[in-house]
This record gives sequence, structure tokens and C-alpha cells, in this order.
Amino acid sequence: MLLLSCTNVSRGYGAVPLFENVEFEIHAGDRIGLVGPNGAGKTTLLRILAGLDPPDSGKVQLHAGARLGLLQQVADFPPGRTLFEEAKSAFDELLATQREFEQVAHDLANATDETQRKQLSAKFDRLSEWLRHHDAFELDHKVESVLSGLGFTEADWGRAVATFSGGQQRRLLLAKLLLAAPDVMLLDEPSNHLDIDTTRWLEDYLVQQPEGMLIVSHDRYFLNKVTNKTFELHARKITSYPGNFQQYVRLREEKYERELKEYEAQREFIAKQEEYIRRVHYGQLAKQAQSRAKILEKLERLEKPIPVTGPHIAFRDVTRSGDVVFHVENLSKRFGDKVLFENLSFDLPRGKILGIMGPNGCGKTTLLKILLGEEEPTSGVVQRGHLVFPGYLDQHLALLDPDKSVLRAVWPEDDPQQTEQAMRDWLGSFGLRGEIVEQPVKSLSGGERARAALAKLTVQGANLLILDEPTNHLDIWACDSLEKALQEFAGTCVVVSHDRYFLNRVADLLIVFANGTAEVVYGNYDTYELLRQSRQLAASRDPAGRTGKSALPKKPAPAAATPSDAPPTKRKRKFPYRKASDIEADITTAEQKVAALEASLQTPEVYRDPTRLRDTLSELDKTKETLARLYQHWEEAVELNG
Repeated sequence: MLLLSCTNVSRGYGAVPLFENVEFEIHAGDRIGLVGPNGAGKTTLLRILAGLDPPDSGKVQLHAGARLGLLQQVADFPPGRTLFEEAKSAFDELLATQREFEQVAHDLANATDETQRKQLSAKFDRLSEWLRHHDAFELDHKVESVLSGLGFTEADWGRAVATFSGGQQRRLLLAKLLLAAPDVMLLDEPSNHLDIDTTRWLEDYLVQQPEGMLIVSHDRYFLNKVTNKTFELHARKITSYPGNFQQYVRLREEKYERELKEYEAQREFIAKQEEYIRRVHYGQLAKQAQSRAKILEKLERLEKPIPVTGPHIAFRDVTRSGDVVFHVENLSKRFGDKVLFENLSFDLPRGKILGIMGPNGCGKTTLLKILLGEEEPTSGVVQRGHLVFPGYLDQHLALLDPDKSVLRAVWPEDDPQQTEQAMRDWLGSFGLRGEIVEQPVKSLSGGERARAALAKLTVQGANLLILDEPTNHLDIWACDSLEKALQEFAGTCVVVSHDRYFLNRVADLLIVFANGTAEVVYGNYDTYELLRQSRQLAASRDPAGRTGKSALPKKPAPAAATPSDAPPTKRKRKFPYRKASDIEADITTAEQKVAALEASLQTPEVYRDPTRLRDTLSELDKTKETLARLYQHWEEAVELNG
């Protein structure tokens, strides 16, 4: 069903258009990712669709009485409400209808006039059906479910909204939009301020909803999981691609290559025709030349396709460090009674990238400071390798003096041999060129400051990059450029990030903080997801999957005598006849195999080889299924073998 249409919409600021003659439709079930470089106009387009800003020209039409909701960036709540009350206010229309329904029920119970009773009865039935259709009798349960999914606890429900942080209040805005369930949801960075577990919940929730959605997000993993269509806003127009972000990347590249070939083929054709016309524009072939000239005049010239690309980022060669950059053994950190992590051990080889992920406040930045020697651990050992020169990029980019020009802020103070041209060339390798290098750092965008900070780290000769949330200020294409640069970096890197797509592309090993533990995973984010899902599956399975002799069922007790004269019905065999002792031997073998496979999943060698990891998990599942059948066979043999 068509919900919203956008026809010839244009918008600009001054003489510079953001987009022109944009056209698209949103249907029920569409989950559309809106992507484009920073400054392309994505948020402006959402505000126009929501009716908050007018277009310069064109029309936005909401169809068939559809409702539209926009996820606001700034929270503005009425005073005095609790979290639960504010979330439930998303159902104001339903609640008003509930009150009307209750009043009709009261009036119907007290009506004496037959005509009035019939009218009230019809209205009662109509309202009852409407409320039932909208699950209006389960509102509290819906509110509890969404608030819990978005990370609020039951203890939070009675707290005043004003006592929550800005990030928590934005999560409340998201909760209200999800509960209101408008026919068209405009979601601007919905996963901001969410940890990974909460983001997973939101992904699962959105893919089950029937509404139409237009989603602006820099979280490529989120877009992959949720979207089924992608709009690219680039070069002042929108191009539609079927599928999620991963499919969009592939189709966009194919489209660019195809259009580039068509453009080059047309240029070659035009050049040949013009050369022919120049050679034979007089004499016997003049008429042919004129005919070809007319063809060229009518020919619709193709424009050269412009790919969406990120800034060029390239790290310089660095001093070779020792083979082991960090040796960490039995590391623990506590603050009073709070344990951030304990017994953490790992080695970081030269040239590898260590990713660190986990919820806010779990100890990620503390671990970075311990590795840098800026903070002491409670116990354990951190040994830094030979010739390791670290450079630290914090979340707030404090590495750069905000009042200096970009050129001077990046210029190494202890290197008088540097020339201005060399520094300009170096900044150019991070996509910072021309007048921008003369501007003060504080005037740069977040993405430009992040790239300038990376340039400063490497110009200082750091062969160990320690990066705290480096993708926070970067758009999708700048993230792609950084990922490629890190993959080619000759040094070593430790990176804290919540960006699962980024970690999946760059990490060789992960430290995952969760539930008061810090686990080392030898692989990228997909490797961790395989492990996490296998554990969830194992935890949700029938207890028959457990190992050990104690898992054997007890021998069935003899059936009680029946008062009936008829003989009791004997259980039919499901499995072929075997001695119970033989089956017990097979059970012992299968249990030992399960234990061995589970033990192998704890070894680094398995995680370094994704194929071996998948095969091990598959073999573990098959062995547990075999074990469950053996338990059933054993129980049948004990009962029927006599």
C-alpha cells in the first residue's frame, strides 16, 4: 500500500541546491536506508517529509489517511511525568478511545430507552472491535516490553523524566515513536546512544514491524540487518537500490562501472565521428559528413558518473617494533567493590589490530590507559614490546590545539626539518587540502578534525595507534577510507569501537566486555557473533544436550496396576533393539566428543580459522542431536527389553 509520495522536491540554501527534483515513494513494509555523504541533505529531507520545513519546490503527499512520525534529535518533554507515563503517552489517541469506550459501557448499562440502547450497543461493538484491533487492552505490557528492550529497568519506570541523561531521554523519544507505530516512521540515527545489546534488540524489533520506514544511519551493520531498500542521496539526486547496505554497495559499484563504460564508449564514438567529419566535410563525402553531424547534434550526451568516495587516508611507513607489542597476563582492575575486569590475558602481535567493544562504563577506556601506562592495574602484568611508540586518539580529539591552524596543529614541534610543502602534502594524504589547512582546528567539522588528528599521530612516528571511537565523527565513506588505511598500516593498532561493521573489517582479535567479564576472541565481529549465537542456542536447547553420566534418565518406574481387566498397552518401539549397556557406551563416547568440541571452542587456533570455527560449531550441533537420540533410545531399551 502506498503511504507517502515525494514529487519533484528541491531544497537549497542560497544559490547552492542540496537536492533537486527528488522523487520517490514509500510503501507499507518498505524499510529504506537513506545514505549519503555528510552535508548531502539527509536530515533536511526528513524534516521536509515530516512537514517541519517547506521545500523550495515540489510536493510531499501522505496518502490514505496515513500517520507519520519523526524521531527527533532533541528531547522536549512536559514537566512532572515519570518515564512510564511519558512512554504511555504515545497511546494518547487509544487512551482517549478507551475512556470513550468505558463511558459508552456505563451509559449502555443505565439506558432505559430501547432506541438509545441500540445506538449505544452499536457504538460499544464498534469501539470494542477498534480497540481489540489495536491491542488497546495490552498497552501496559507493550510499554514495559519496549522500555525493557531499550535498556530501561523496572526501577527506572517511576523516575521523573527530567532525572535522565540526554542520551536516555533520546531513547525515550525512540520508545514513544515505536509504541505510537505511525504508518511512516522517519528514523534519524536511531541507534545513537544505544549499546550493542540494545541495538540488536532494536534491529530485531524493526524487521518485524509492518510500517514503512526511512532510516538515516551511519551504522552499516544496523542498515544491513534492518533495511530492504536503499536510497542514495548524492550529487543533488536520489538513486534507489533494492536490498540492504551490503547489496547497495555491490550494485552501486556495478552501476558506476557500467555507466563509466557507457560514457567512455560514447566519448570514443563522438571522437571518431568528429574526426570523420573533419576529414571529409568537403568533396564527394560531404553529405555523409553532414548526416553524421546531425546525428551528433541530436545525440543526448552522457555525463561522466561521479562515484561516492571518502577522503583519501594513507599512513606513512613507521619504525618496526618487536614481534609482540603487548604481553598481558592476569590483568585485573577494580574500583572499590566494583570489578571492571579480572584475569585478562592476551598477546598482541606486531602488525595486528585489536578491537575492544562493550557497553559504556564497562572499562574499555580504563584498559587503554593501563596499556598506555597512564593508570595502574589492580593486579597483573602489562609488558610493552621493544621499539613501540604509541599514539593516542581520544574520543574528544584533545590531541589538537583548537586555536591553531590545521597546519600548525599537526606540525611536529620536535622536527625542525619538516617543510611547509611536506606538511601540506601529508595533510593532503588525509583529504585535507587547500584553504582548509589554514583554518583554525575549532572551525572544522567532526570528520575533518578526526582526520587531522590521525595525521598528527602518524606524522609523530607512532607505530602503535590507540584509537578510542575513531569512527564517531566520520560518515560511511570516511569510515571505509579509514578501514582501508588501517588494513594497509605497517604498524599495530588498538581500537575501541561500538561500530560492528568497522570491527568486522579491521579486527584480528577482540576483547569483549559483557556482564562484568572481559573475553578474548581470536577473530573479528562475525566470529564473535557465531560464538554468541552458538552459546544462545546451547542454552535454549533441551537439557538432553548436557554431558556427563548424570544426564542419563532414570529407569522408568513400573506402571501402577489398573483396575481394568484389559492388559496395559505396551509401548511400541521407536528404535531398533539394542542392549541398554551398548547404548550407554555410545552415550559415553558422544558425551566425550561434545566435551572435546566445546573445549576446542575455547582455543585461539579455532577462532583464527573461520572455516574451522563453522565446521566445529556444526559438528557440535550434530553430536548433541545424536546424544539426544541416544538418551531416548536408552530409555526405550530400559523399559522394553525386559
